[in-house]
Amino acid sequence: MSSILGISAFYHDSAACILKNGNIIAAAQEERFTRKKHDSSYPYNAIEFVLSYAKLKLSEVDQIVFFEKPFLKFERLLETYVAFAPKGFTSFSKAMPLWIKEKLFQKNFLFNKLKKHDEKYKSDKNIFFSDHHLSHAASAFFPSPFDTAVILTADGVGEWATTTVAVGNGNKLDIKKEIHFPHSLGLLYSAFTYYTGFKVNSGEYKLMGLAPYGNPIYKDKIKKLIDIKEDGSFRLDQKYFNYATGLTMTNKKFNQLFGQKERNPINEKITQFHMDIAASIQRVTEEIMIKLAISIRKEFGIKNLCLAGGVALNCVANGKILKEKIFDNIWIQPAAGDAGGSLGAALAFWHLDQKNDRKINHNDNMKGSYLGPEFTQDEIEKELKSIGAIFETFDYENIIDLTSNYLINEKAIGWFQGRMEFGPRALGARSILGDARSEKMQKNLNLKVKYRESFRPFAPSILKEDISKWFNLKVDSPYMLLVADIANEKKIEMNEEQKKLFGIEKLNIKRSEVPAVTHVDYSARIQTVSANTNKIYCDLISKFKEKTGCPIIVNTSFNVRGEPIVNTPKDAFNCFMGTELDYLVIGNCILDKKKQSASLKKDYRKDFELD
Repeated sequence: MSSILGISAFYHDSAACILKNGNIIAAAQEERFTRKKHDSSYPYNAIEFVLSYAKLKLSEVDQIVFFEKPFLKFERLLETYVAFAPKGFTSFSKAMPLWIKEKLFQKNFLFNKLKKHDEKYKSDKNIFFSDHHLSHAASAFFPSPFDTAVILTADGVGEWATTTVAVGNGNKLDIKKEIHFPHSLGLLYSAFTYYTGFKVNSGEYKLMGLAPYGNPIYKDKIKKLIDIKEDGSFRLDQKYFNYATGLTMTNKKFNQLFGQKERNPINEKITQFHMDIAASIQRVTEEIMIKLAISIRKEFGIKNLCLAGGVALNCVANGKILKEKIFDNIWIQPAAGDAGGSLGAALAFWHLDQKNDRKINHNDNMKGSYLGPEFTQDEIEKELKSIGAIFETFDYENIIDLTSNYLINEKAIGWFQGRMEFGPRALGARSILGDARSEKMQKNLNLKVKYRESFRPFAPSILKEDISKWFNLKVDSPYMLLVADIANEKKIEMNEEQKKLFGIEKLNIKRSEVPAVTHVDYSARIQTVSANTNKIYCDLISKFKEKTGCPIIVNTSFNVRGEPIVNTPKDAFNCFMGTELDYLVIGNCILDKKKQSASLKKDYRKDFELD
């Protein structure tokens, strides 16, 4: 039995993954264990988890593969600082001591960390390094349902590459072309995340969620920053940016171009200006992704597309590529960001270095991305009792029946079942659920449960077989990575008065039969649910449909703003008691908020940094 441990760490979203004979056994992000969002530290807990799930000691693992090459990254930093000298000295002097102390000698550094898992682990001979974008590409192609595909990866930056095109065939994968730092679509998007007052590497979703409230009136100004060629390749004009040499993303010249300085999130509200900026950068990103997709379809003549890298989490752009019918089939890696690099590094080693064959699954080989920890009923009850929680236990049928009734009565429910998801999205294992038909659900969940901006949309979980009756989508979207419009017959058109409203004022208008999951532009970020990957979640939605005729419920991640998704029963209980959730359904236990001791209530908002 051959085993490979994949690790990604030290940038953002550290994670670990384990393969046995090429099969994905377990994967998890470090943040879920440390409760520190986007934790980039050495993933000690994630490694401990995947080893124990695979029933292996570290000394029994055959190979350990890190997701990128530190020497190449160092070379990029050094060359960048030299090219921009003396401008980047501040950031150079901050970065170098750390590089010289630990990152350059990463093999030794890793070996010393790994030894802490197992005293019998004695040699670093089995530590290997993958290339950052090869890790992304491998994570997108090897688990996909395609024998042959073209793979597009786009993110901030790996070692040098920021965008790559690869071709995968059977168990082979070749990177064909790349765009190099400092020209980066991911960093361009992050520059606008920073400019609108959100946190880089976590606020990009907000920018995407804000875009439909605005008009893309700054598109031409953005095109002064970026020269886009017909084939989608691009160059960024560095005189507007500060990320190559400084400690911020943008500079004064950038502010002058758009006529305002960057928003201070502490004391400046989001205005129509920020909504229009968001709409403009989103439109430009979509244009670039579509041009890239068209040119690689033409060049390689392959009908299947795989996507990975942080930009592949831009589900609005993904939906546009699908809508344009450039490719016959698209598959997106659910852990498209750096966490998925741990999986890609391991898969690349198994197939490319060891030349092992690929077993293709017509769905995919990600097991629904339910690859994290799970808890037995005994473990759940033991943990709840130790906290002092009051709960009742029910059999499977009653859990489904009661939970569907709570949803119908517009209750907000914490739902904790089976194995935790790998990747940034909750997919019905660690989720907060609500009734999609409710007009007040979106606002209530945002303000009372998630403690986050009211404009942020929620995703619909819909039974796979009902998808085309409710949305303009004909394909499966199990990982919530495609955005599509609500079907015309389910829409409620705005009247003339409502059309005149600006920005956030549009939020409270009922736009469809499922207002809680319909964004202001009539779109939704869709998750299709099927029994073969998540039976209990599928059964719950089916029961809800049986009672209401509606096959859709609201699904958002089980956490508050700034907190990682809950991992253990204790995390779930803390979040339940720190928010206005009505019920917690965990394993076969149901907890009613009204029955819990007031002394266990938590002031949760101070516990996590705002994202």
